[in-house]
Amino acid sequence: MKTVGLWLACLSVAGMVAAKGKGDEAKGKVVFQQCMMCHRGDSTDKKIGPGLKGLFQKEKLLNGKKPTEQTIRARIDEGGGGMPPFKDMLSDQEKDDLVAYLKTL
Repeated sequence: MKTVGLWLACLSVAGMVAAKGKGDEAKGKVVFQQCMMCHRGDSTDKKIGPGLKGLFQKEKLLNGKKPTEQTIRARIDEGGGGMPPFKDMLSDQEKDDLVAYLKTL
């Protein structure tokens, strides 16, 4: 019986780990409204910062890195190239949601 309980606990933890990092693109669209001061989501044309349409399909970012969830998240957290850091301005869930939305552009 202890084995079954341990197995169920492991499944529960595994489910929580799998769910972590999953963003909600609809909520991310709302978060993106803050980004629209500097970025376009419907174009690659520069506003203050680069247009983000097709962001995840690009070969590389302006910093030379491949656009992955990790590199985009790092850019959001750390800022750079004139963009302020949002590490402490957005919650982890808001950043997950934002990345999920950016993937749809």
